Amino acid sequence: MSDINDRKKAFENKFARDAEMQFKVNARRNKLVGHWAAAQMNLTAEETDAYAKSVVAADFEEAGDDDVMRKLLGDLTSAGVEIDEAGVRTAMEEYMDEARRQYMEESE
Repeated sequence: MSDINDRKKAFENKFARDAEMQFKVNARRNKLVGHWAAAQMNLTAEETDAYAKSVVAADFEEAGDDDVMRKLLGDLTSAGVEIDEAGVRTAMEEYMDEARRQYMEESE
């Protein structure tokens, strides 16, 4: 019986580690895409840092990426940047790959 409990505990620990990793990768992606969007909007360095933090915070509004997508697309179009949802999604995917790469490098 202890073998089953040990396996259960190991699976629970792995699930917790994986969830934590995904949270950190998503936050890093949001920061990176926030910097990208700030550059598109020609924000200053100080404004860029604040904006990137606001993109990270936007991800806490609801589950999934729709809240971040709405923020980015709304802010970019309000700033006069010609971009559509597909363009923002592409950037988010590219920065997700970069965020994963950075996270893995730091974890080694």
